Amino acid sequence: MSHKITAAIGDKQLIIESGKLAKQADGAVTVQMGETIILVAAVAATKAKDGQDFFPLTVDYREKAASAGKFPGGYFKREGRPTEKEILTCRLTDRPIRPLFPKGWYNEVQVQTVVLSADGENDPDILSIIGASAALMVSDIPWAGPLGAARIGRVGGKFIANPTHAEQADSDLDLVYVGNEKDIVMYEGAANEISEVDFIAALKFAQEVIQPQIVAQKELAAKVGKKKREITLKIVPDEILADAKHLAGDRFVPALLLPGKLNREGACNAIKNEVGEKLVAKFGAEKVTPFVINDAFYYIQKEAVRKLILESGKRLDGRAFDTVRPISSEVGILPRSHGSAIFARGETQAVSLVTLGTGDDTQEFDSYTGGRTEKKFLLHYNFPNFSVGETGRISGPGRREIGHGALAERSIEPMLPKDYPYAVRVVSEIMESNGSTSMASVCGGTLALLDAGVPLIRPVAGISVGICTEYSGENISKYKLLTDIIGWEDAYCDMDCKIAGTDKGITGFQLDLKLKGIPFALMVETVEKARIARLHILAEMAKTISTARTELSKYAPRIQVIKINPEKIGALIGPGGKNIKRLVEESGCEIDIEDDGTVNVFSVSAEGMKIAVDAITGLGAEAEIGKIYKGRVVTIKEFGAFVEFLPGKDGLVHISELANFRVKRTEDIVKEGDEITVKCLGVDEKGRVKLSRKAAMEDRDKEEASHTGAREVVKQD
Repeated sequence: MSHKITAAIGDKQLIIESGKLAKQADGAVTVQMGETIILVAAVAATKAKDGQDFFPLTVDYREKAASAGKFPGGYFKREGRPTEKEILTCRLTDRPIRPLFPKGWYNEVQVQTVVLSADGENDPDILSIIGASAALMVSDIPWAGPLGAARIGRVGGKFIANPTHAEQADSDLDLVYVGNEKDIVMYEGAANEISEVDFIAALKFAQEVIQPQIVAQKELAAKVGKKKREITLKIVPDEILADAKHLAGDRFVPALLLPGKLNREGACNAIKNEVGEKLVAKFGAEKVTPFVINDAFYYIQKEAVRKLILESGKRLDGRAFDTVRPISSEVGILPRSHGSAIFARGETQAVSLVTLGTGDDTQEFDSYTGGRTEKKFLLHYNFPNFSVGETGRISGPGRREIGHGALAERSIEPMLPKDYPYAVRVVSEIMESNGSTSMASVCGGTLALLDAGVPLIRPVAGISVGICTEYSGENISKYKLLTDIIGWEDAYCDMDCKIAGTDKGITGFQLDLKLKGIPFALMVETVEKARIARLHILAEMAKTISTARTELSKYAPRIQVIKINPEKIGALIGPGGKNIKRLVEESGCEIDIEDDGTVNVFSVSAEGMKIAVDAITGLGAEAEIGKIYKGRVVTIKEFGAFVEFLPGKDGLVHISELANFRVKRTEDIVKEGDEITVKCLGVDEKGRVKLSRKAAMEDRDKEEASHTGAREVVKQD
């Protein structure tokens, strides 16, 4: 039996239906807004796999070409590996639902979203989050929802809920927000230097927008009436945990306070290994498995870290709660890159490389659901195993790397000039990691862009703020905000809030929680802590470089922008692209032509640039009687040769004007493709141009004779 409910998102209607499709899944719903429809299905294994020691949640999101009435690109005409948009939507869906599963429950769970209909205006990514929440609500899978989600834009100073792609194009804010009945759960997005006050206002607006969804999901779950399954939590036996605490004693505190990440990890692992052996000897290997040891010591270390912060007022590396780690940076470190930088914040270090490209380097991609189909600014993030002193499988970028790169990319992109003609790629190579490498990539990327001569509107920096909390019932009774969190503060505490921006406002943001939600009052404090830290980092970066270099790298392509009459575009391109292909071949330049008559010429050679620019600027020129031109023979006739003496403009050199003697055959003097010098003799009433090779040669001889005579006079004197 199917059940359907509706809810409002701003001025749009949301329809959620269960019981019609995917009825063998534990929970499945369709979610519709406009003519965009998705299916979300959730399934959980009936028991955990033997030896399972983590929660195996898989979230997948796939767009189908058929949903938009299209064929997939490529030879096979079938969807392949997930696109970047699909991977980012997987992460958007995963991050808010993950903390709401029971701790200690290790049954495999899969949540899958399939786009069934795409209207090109209403983006399915928000519907995927809503659908995941609704599918889990109507299932028997244990989960502490529901959640509501919305995208918030701002046009003309007014917030808009779930803007269409057309509306979003005019927006200075792109906020994806997820919340519960009273608190913030997750957000991410970008903005054009939005103020902290306006950012908080956007979050509050979003919180109000999502409330009808939460009410509707509860109503749908009640209609479906599926009871949650009984579960068994896999936890460390109380007697083993108590013995582990006793054997470890108070040794963890001094180990946690050792300077240096690797020193702390080594000391804590030594305690764990020693105590683990004693536990095995006492209780036996069957009861004290590797899972029991790891889980017990995760709990003990977590408890010790939180007590240090909340009760002793100490951080692991000795900093004050609002202090940013020491910062160092360099630029111009790599000779062949067009721009480069090292940025280090404590034990987090990123090397950033910038490449300036032409229009051909713009990334193009299929978009079945609407929105952008190309990108001129790319930021790619790589996180090798050695950055954390580990070994592991070496492969292409994973979901985390793609997500971190996207966050850094959207944080910097608003500060690129809108009419910047180059395609730009930043690569962030993480050399060392101990907290918030994505924000180090923002800082390093900014420095490298300035080193490359990219005229950023303002420099961008980013920082992560964490929180350590103590709960009393359902409310936070005690907390400490932690500026610039390190790895173990992220792992053992409750929040990773990344905010990037300029000295004028916020450009990029992302919130992840291990809590069920965070109150608005705490978020106001968090945003202010991030602002203060960001200004400090920007000041430190400015000591290295504060404005874009005026000279590009000698290895970067130069660009010259030329405006021509749009009516002349056809002449520049030529029949079948003949003219533009020849010009590219002659000059070695890359030439991009836009519909409005803007021509971008890219070249690493000054000589090649001159050839291309002269040819393009000459496109609008008219023949001048008496002027000498250098042209190319394009057609041979019995009566003479046609010569292209200006771009797209031919003139006739009659056979009698080819030489100062009688010419029997045109081919005896010139052939197609030859470059010759000609003089314009006249233009008739129909615009036909008469040229002469003979007259040009005579003028040249006279000029040479004149120079020779002048030299003879000098010799006589």
